Amino acid sequence: MRKKQQKQMPLIEPASSHPQDRELEIISLLIDNTPTICDYVLQDLNKGKAKKRNTGAQGMSADQVLRAAVVMHLYSFTYEQLAFHIYDSRALRRFCRIGFADKGFKKSAINANIKRITPHTWERISRDLLVHAKDECIEKGRKARIDCTVVESNIHKPYDSIQLFDCVRVLTRLLYKARDDFDIKIIFSDHLCRAKRRMVGIQYAKTMKQRFPLYKDLLKVTQKTIGYAIKAERRLAALYTTDIRMFALLNDIKHYGDLARQVYDQTYRRVVQGESVPADQKVLSIFEDHTDVIIKDNRDTHYGHKICLTGGASNLILDCVILEGNPADTDLVEQMLDRQKQIYGRYPLKVALDGGFASKDNLSKAKERKIKDICFAKKRGLKETDMCRSEYVYKQLRRFRAGIESGISWLKRSFGLTRCTWKGFRSFKCYVLSSVVAANLLTMARKKLATV
Repeated sequence: MRKKQQKQMPLIEPASSHPQDRELEIISLLIDNTPTICDYVLQDLNKGKAKKRNTGAQGMSADQVLRAAVVMHLYSFTYEQLAFHIYDSRALRRFCRIGFADKGFKKSAINANIKRITPHTWERISRDLLVHAKDECIEKGRKARIDCTVVESNIHKPYDSIQLFDCVRVLTRLLYKARDDFDIKIIFSDHLCRAKRRMVGIQYAKTMKQRFPLYKDLLKVTQKTIGYAIKAERRLAALYTTDIRMFALLNDIKHYGDLARQVYDQTYRRVVQGESVPADQKVLSIFEDHTDVIIKDNRDTHYGHKICLTGGASNLILDCVILEGNPADTDLVEQMLDRQKQIYGRYPLKVALDGGFASKDNLSKAKERKIKDICFAKKRGLKETDMCRSEYVYKQLRRFRAGIESGISWLKRSFGLTRCTWKGFRSFKCYVLSSVVAANLLTMARKKLATV
């Protein structure tokens, strides 16, 4: 059974006067002064574990896991870099509560523990920190600004030719694994080199007339490989075994086989039949199949997920919603305002939003919620006096709204929200929400240091 915190603090050096060291000390105090957040992490770490035992290694405490996750986002470390710097840096050892005698933790242990924290837990941690910020008069939640941005998945451009090659490559690897590691008698041909030649030829072809025969051959190769995978799946399913590795292999073949069929279908429809395949019917990556197509203002195309952020006057991120699909901004206003009431128990007095949220219906919904002033960056036929009490208040709120742009830029540059490097949709949510938690902790620490 994991521990929430160590009973006795390890022997550590005192903090120095370096600005980053002082920030870490304030963040450490914020975590200590909000004890419920370690309880949430402890619940996730102990989920599915056996009852408490008195022998064996205890592993990382909940407090250490949370602090390691914060450090990872504060300094944009990979797991390997995080393990090294926690071992090597006196400041980070002190922050993560690791004493002189401890050797630190391996990257695999840090990875496994951080990944056990659920998106729901990160959201609860964020809300508890906002309650602490309210008690400390850092952020009262009376003034809010809302905007959307896109966090990209860690995938390459979803060209059909590259995706077909990925399907052939992955299924061929799984077929070799089934034959060599488990002695499954499967007769198949390795078309990997042929698929790669066709993929490269398609990329260098200048016209669709040149690409068409290459696409047809690549589709043929992919179809053959899918057929081999179906036969292997049947052979594995017919075996009665308790080998968990074989079950894992069977699940992988099923998973990637289904995705390969979808990729084949969408490419055949687009290239051979000349159809326009809708975005919601496309597989953009067989590795990150949760990825959505996000088109912003008919200009830029992104591949990831749209997130909606609510910022406060203190530059804290008050709320973060990770969306599926590409819903219109106008459909999000009611949801984001209601979430502010869930967090603070009341609606904000003033709200500033990007121009994409503007509509008469959203204005009336905001007024029904007793919000005195609501500002859309673009009027969209609305009058300033209908939105706010005066033109002066409208101009002030419009300037206030621009601050969320700098906040989003800061999150992208300093906390890795340009691209999520974690695998899977659950991990995508954890990555975004944990980045927001780390950013809020740093903002609160700097606010406290400014008042000293």
